[in-house]
Amino acid sequence: MKNWIFKSAAVCLLAIFVIGCRKSTWDEFYAKPDNLAKPIYTVLKERGNFTNILAAIDKADYTRTLDAAGYWTFFAPDDDAFKAYLAEKGVSSVSQLSVEECRNIVTYSLTYYAYKKDRIDDYQAATGWIADQAFRRRTANYKGVYDETSFTGTKMKVIGSNRNNTGTANYVINDNNYKYIPYFADGFMKAKGLGAADYNYFYPNTAYTGFNVINATVKEADINAENGVIHVVDKVIAALPSIEEYLKDNSQFSLFYNLYQKYMVSYVLNPTITRNYNVMTGGTDQVYTKVYNASLAYSLNNESYLTAPPSNEAQQGSFSIFAPKNDVLQAYIDTVLLEHYNSLDDMQPSIIWDFLNAHMWQAAVWPSQFKTTVNFAGEEARFDPATNIVDKRLLSNGTFYGTNKVQDANIFTSVYGKAYLDPQYSMMVALLNLELRSAISNIYNNYTVFMISNKMFNDAGFTVDQSISTNPADQWRFTPLPGSTLPASTGSTTRSRLQRILNNHVVPNKVLNDFGTDGVVMTYGGEYMRYVNNTAYTAGNVDSNNVAKINSFKNAKNGRVYYADRILDFSEETVGQDIERLGAPTTSQFNYFWRYLSSSTALWNATSKLIAGVANGSFYTFFIPNNAAIQKAVNDGFLPGTGTAPNKVPNFNPTTELERQQVVRFIQYHILDKRNIGTDGVESGAIPTILKDNQGNNTTIFVTNTPGNLNLKDMNERFANTILASSNYLANRATIHLIDNYLQYIY
Repeated sequence: MKNWIFKSAAVCLLAIFVIGCRKSTWDEFYAKPDNLAKPIYTVLKERGNFTNILAAIDKADYTRTLDAAGYWTFFAPDDDAFKAYLAEKGVSSVSQLSVEECRNIVTYSLTYYAYKKDRIDDYQAATGWIADQAFRRRTANYKGVYDETSFTGTKMKVIGSNRNNTGTANYVINDNNYKYIPYFADGFMKAKGLGAADYNYFYPNTAYTGFNVINATVKEADINAENGVIHVVDKVIAALPSIEEYLKDNSQFSLFYNLYQKYMVSYVLNPTITRNYNVMTGGTDQVYTKVYNASLAYSLNNESYLTAPPSNEAQQGSFSIFAPKNDVLQAYIDTVLLEHYNSLDDMQPSIIWDFLNAHMWQAAVWPSQFKTTVNFAGEEARFDPATNIVDKRLLSNGTFYGTNKVQDANIFTSVYGKAYLDPQYSMMVALLNLELRSAISNIYNNYTVFMISNKMFNDAGFTVDQSISTNPADQWRFTPLPGSTLPASTGSTTRSRLQRILNNHVVPNKVLNDFGTDGVVMTYGGEYMRYVNNTAYTAGNVDSNNVAKINSFKNAKNGRVYYADRILDFSEETVGQDIERLGAPTTSQFNYFWRYLSSSTALWNATSKLIAGVANGSFYTFFIPNNAAIQKAVNDGFLPGTGTAPNKVPNFNPTTELERQQVVRFIQYHILDKRNIGTDGVESGAIPTILKDNQGNNTTIFVTNTPGNLNLKDMNERFANTILASSNYLANRATIHLIDNYLQYIY
């Protein structure tokens, strides 16, 4: 027994000896090398001229963070920088600064991960490093829960949204909405086409050196530390406010700020943050996420740019905002937005968010690039950097410009704006939004628009009925007027009718300013409008014999809108009905053509009034030779006749198949296929007809279109001209012209 105890003790002593030896060897092998850099805190302490920032670090309780393992970049102000800062604050030492102020300085000067100068302007994309594209880094500074008084006066605990409110996301747990710090390195500035003038626009009292952090100059870069990199700066850097914070604290922009707070903000209870906050404070307060409307370009309180961490997108991009001063904004509200409203409360919210979005950019707008950087609506910054900017700031989540004018937004200054800002035209606006909004709100393209009021739609039998569909695009009802043979309809069927009507009221690429003389113009839908003596009409007005009287007009940046007394309707008839109406009277110059057509059983259906080969509602142009030209065609043998030339008698009802086919080919060669052409000087060229040759190819007519005349050249190089007084007759997506010669085809 004693021997066993002795042996066991010996083994233990041996084990202790061996382990001790191994630990000594281990410590020696893994000990920190003497030449390894020390932590950021220690490096600053040993340098001796950073006593103030070290005191701020201690007071902010960041000593352990900066004197332990980590991976940081620290922009460290030296004692000279702090001396100036303290003097500006009217205090003599850091001890007189609050803990919160010290924490703001320390955490905002501290960015995640270590970057030397040659790397700090590179963007860490998901696909790898992209050189010279970054000008911001995420700091350790964030706002957290704070006290807020809502626009209606309710006091509450709030946390800012850390997302741009796409879908249901407005706050993501474990993302503290860290602020970003901007800096300016020469690689980035060169890559972006920026110069010292762009930097000095914001910081006129600081020389641009090729490595500046906000308004500070980097005096010494790339000081290695065990837990990161130090860059010495000549100014104390305190946390920049966000766009929201800056707007809130500047009374000269309070009207602009309050548009957001009153109309674009909601507060959503955040159960997780509430629980965490109350555990930390021992309180019972509820915490709400401050959420901005999802229709805005971004949330003013979101620090994470477009894509939140772990994405690093905020390194290379930031928001921008142009905020008009109270006086100019109030004047704009009074004269433009409220022209047809008593109060902003009365208008649809989309007008307000469209106005705000016109002042919001999802990109950094640099002073030298106002004309090339577009806002959320795709429009450049329409401000003069020298005369229109009264305040400019780089902030933690973007760039702020205070202005002495509003952005001249297309949506309000274009012809679209004349309808959009007037509630009497809400039905028209709803239809424009389906297809035409972006086109007619483009101020670089001209338009003439005939306005359609809600009353005009209602008088024509069209109403909005939300019970029809959950889709606003299909909430339409058509009730035929007394005596009408049209069927009632709802939903998409009615919408299609309304869109065709709307298209008749929009004239692209032209500003019409003289309705006193006779004219014709193509509308957006490919149908023609005619005007004379301050009236206008389309094919449907021809059918009903009711023209629209033009009462007044208003000018816009891209054209003019006219106010008339009735709708410009489309035709429900066949083009055959129109030709019959024109040609049936025996004294009509269309009579001979009509008689050949109506007698052709191969072409004419007397019941449906349809012409074979002519699809009802498709685009066509009819060239109808006058009676003299038809007589000449008969004499020349291109149409059936009896007797001998030059006194042949037209045979309108031939009996032989050869002659019947002669009539068919003659008529078909005088119909342009899938083209609606008026004497507007627009479309010229070799245009196919509905007549096909022996190889099955469309025959053609060469059309030379000048205002007031169509000159036609047939396949035998013979010519004909329109007789203007009897041309431009409007039909169902077709136009009928009387011409002074017949056209010969080669079959």
